[in-house]
This record gives sequence, structure tokens and C-alpha cells, in this order.
Amino acid sequence: MKTYTLKDYIDILEKENLIDEIVVNDLNLSTPVSQIAHNSKNVTANTLYICKGIKYKPEYLSEALANGAIVYIAERENVSKPDFPHIVVNNIRKSLAAISILFYDFPATKLNMIGLTGTKGKSTTAYYIKSIFDSYMKSKNLPDTAIISSIDTYDGKTCKESLITSPESIDLQEHIANAVDCKIQNLVMEVSSQALKLDRVHDVIYKVGVFMNISEDHISTIEHPDFEDYFASKLTFFKQVETACVNLDSDHIDRILKEAQASQKIVTFSSKNAKADVYAYNIQKPTHTSISFQVKTPEWENKILLTMPGLFNVENALAAICTAISLDIPYENIYEGLKVARASGRMESHMSKDGSIIVIVDYAHNKLSFEKLYESTKQEYPDKKIITVFGCPGGKAFLRRKDLGRLSGKNSAITYLTAEDPGPEEACDISKEIATHVAEEHGKYKIIDDRGEAIKQAILENPNSVILITGKGNETRQKIGTQYVPCLTDTQYAQEALEEYNNKIK
Repeated sequence: MKTYTLKDYIDILEKENLIDEIVVNDLNLSTPVSQIAHNSKNVTANTLYICKGIKYKPEYLSEALANGAIVYIAERENVSKPDFPHIVVNNIRKSLAAISILFYDFPATKLNMIGLTGTKGKSTTAYYIKSIFDSYMKSKNLPDTAIISSIDTYDGKTCKESLITSPESIDLQEHIANAVDCKIQNLVMEVSSQALKLDRVHDVIYKVGVFMNISEDHISTIEHPDFEDYFASKLTFFKQVETACVNLDSDHIDRILKEAQASQKIVTFSSKNAKADVYAYNIQKPTHTSISFQVKTPEWENKILLTMPGLFNVENALAAICTAISLDIPYENIYEGLKVARASGRMESHMSKDGSIIVIVDYAHNKLSFEKLYESTKQEYPDKKIITVFGCPGGKAFLRRKDLGRLSGKNSAITYLTAEDPGPEEACDISKEIATHVAEEHGKYKIIDDRGEAIKQAILENPNSVILITGKGNETRQKIGTQYVPCLTDTQYAQEALEEYNNKIK
């Protein structure tokens, strides 16, 4: 990887009009920068240190300088060492993104970047796209597709469970650079509203960008103050997209299409509007294991088979097909990729031996995803009761407690409220707040703080039911306080309970 000098970093910041003042003293601008860091503990010799974060403290800068930083970048209020070489910037987040891109030598320009934003379906669609592209690349004896999602991250060098949807800009650029080093040609990633608002993806251009849908979510004092801020943040995505794939079935579609004009090309998809470029029709009633439908595109018209349950996955598949045809992937690879596609912890279906209990583990965690999940479940399992197990995260997205509580109260025979990353709050307090909204719809509920016990009771106490376990998918950690505590996945909890049920009916 190319090593850039301090002058190169100054030049790229000046190009974006980010610099307010430069104080380099006697430091040679030809000095090579061997490392960049915004965590003072990661600083080594010849590091450019970035003073960033709402929890930033002046002592972090002192530690960075002691560890070998040769210059630091800060906004005016964080210039606590005025005599040490530094660069004053007017936007620290954009500055971090710009120097990260330079440090890793513009990696996003060296492969196909595919981004997805929206309220629901990003993770599943990302894995649908990856499966399609993996099928195509395998036929060419080329590496698999890289992915950055809320489930996990794979960049050719690392594969790990994700803690956030879209990583900080410095981490993002490292992942992209790793993919380039491994000769990977395609990278698909979820682009969250926070990533857009906080400039984590600043200056990243997406060959294809997908706008899935929009509904209220992430409304809180630490995320978005209102829906307008959330929606407006999402819409900025189009300014970074060459080909925009847009869901005509989304709410607020007129505004979305207007903003999509910022991209170079628009390709549409729909299961309701036959004028869409990618249109699904003749959707067969899903079975426990599959869904089939016909798709018309400008290039072909043929059958698609999904082996993940959930009618709403037709929409996710259309988004993936739209992406694939935008990059000239043949129908054969699209069909094969979707037929085997899986997304861990998304619509994972399990059944008791007597067929009485269906357990669905899904990541549904906001109003739109709950609405789609209940709609699909009622169509697929009209003769079974619906039981829901869920909670809400602590310290953010407070509107979910009302929205999800009401939806569960209206659609569930009984709701089991439990821990779901309570963070700075007590799980029981969150559950009690949700319970008031379940009761508004005259719904029954139980509060069981232990997530494994809640899942167990929901399964053992409710024969002839569909048990919807939502919110965490196959995550292996619970956020309690500021710590991530290891736990079993929802799938593991469900399988243990189903085994106990099966043993009782022998």
C-alpha cells in the first residue's frame, strides 16, 4: 500500500475546504505518515492522530503524543496543545473520512461498491446479493463477494460478527482495502442513516445503490430527532450513487424518486406496479420452505425460487435482482444465487416434530418490519395463533416501544417481553413501558427478563402456534450497561426448547 506524506493529507483536506488553520512549526511536510488513528491507544511512531468523538477528552491527545503522534487534527475547541503541530478543521468527521480514504489509497475505486439503505430488509438483501455474486464469481474462478452488514463483516482477511450496521470511516476503508488486497471484485454493504448523517461513508461512491423503503425508526435524542431528519439523512445516499435501484412500493415514493435524480441512472423494482423495470408477478402462496414467482426484467422474464420463508422476501429478492442486472449478472446466476441464499438470523424457520409449533427467528426490530412480518405470517399460517417474543434496546429508538407494543398487542395471542440489548436501562423497565402499549390493544403479555427463559416458555406454553422471536437474530451478545455479554443465539434457545417439547410428546 502506498505511503503518503503529511503534505498529501493537507492537500486532500484543503481540496474539500476542511482546513481552518495549519500549525506545523518546523515539521517537514515531506514526512511520511505511517499510521492514522482516532483511538490514542492505537497510536505508534509517525501517526497522524484525529481528535474525534462525543466522549473525547484532552488527556487522549496527551496519550497520543506520548505514544508517537507527529501531528494531530482537531476542531477548534479540541486544540488543547496549541504549540504542537496540528491542523484545525471545520468538520472532524468528514476530515477523518477523507484522510482514511487517502491512507488506504482510495480502495473503493478499485472494486464494485454496492450499498443498501432503507428501514427494512437491508441485511437479507445484502446476503441475497452476495449469494448471486458468489455464484457468478465461482463460475469465473474468482473470489467471493465481501460484505459489511449488521450481521457480520467479511473482507477476505477477516470474518467477524458486527456490532453496528455501518462501521466508522477509518474501519470501513480498512475493510475495503482488505477486500482489494484479496482480489475481491465486489463489496456489498448496508448504509445506515447514522452512517450518512455522521459522514462515515463520506466520499464513497457506490456503483449501485439500493433504496429499499422508508418508515419511522431510530428516532431519539442520540440518533435522529424526528422522522424528517431520519428520512432526509437516508435521501443523501443518492448523491453518492451511480445507478440507483428504487422500490416503487415504498412509502413516500414521489420524494424518493425526486431525490434519486441525483444519481446517474435509476432502475425501479416492484411487486405491485407492472411498469417497474424489475417486476414480480404470479407470486405463489409460500410453503414452509419456499416461495416462487415470475420476474420480468428488460433482459429476461423467468421464474425465481426462494428457499427462505416470508412473503416480504420477494421485495428483498427484487432489490437483489435489480442490483444484479445493473452489473450484467446473467439470469442463471441470479436464479442459483437466490435459490440457496441465506441470511443468518433472518426468517430462520424451525418446526416441532408433530408440526404443532413453528418457530421463526428474525431480526425484525422496527414498525415496518413488524408490520410485514405479521402480514406474512397470517397469510402463511392462517390456522395458527401468533406468539411474539421481543424487547427493545435501551437508550435509543424510543418510538419502537410504542409502535412494536401496539403491533404485538394487536396481532399476538400473547407477547413475551424480554431483554434486547437494554444497555444503560434496566430490561424490566423497558418491558414495562412496552407492556403499556400492548395493553392499549387489549393484548396479553408476560415480562421475563431472561431472554432464554422467555423463549422457552413461549414455545412450551403455546402449542398450535407460530412463535415469532424477533430483534436479535443470531447475535451472540447482549449489550448490558456498556458491556457486551456473551449469550446463546435466539436459534440456540429455540432449538433447546423445541427439543424439550419434542421429548415430552414422544
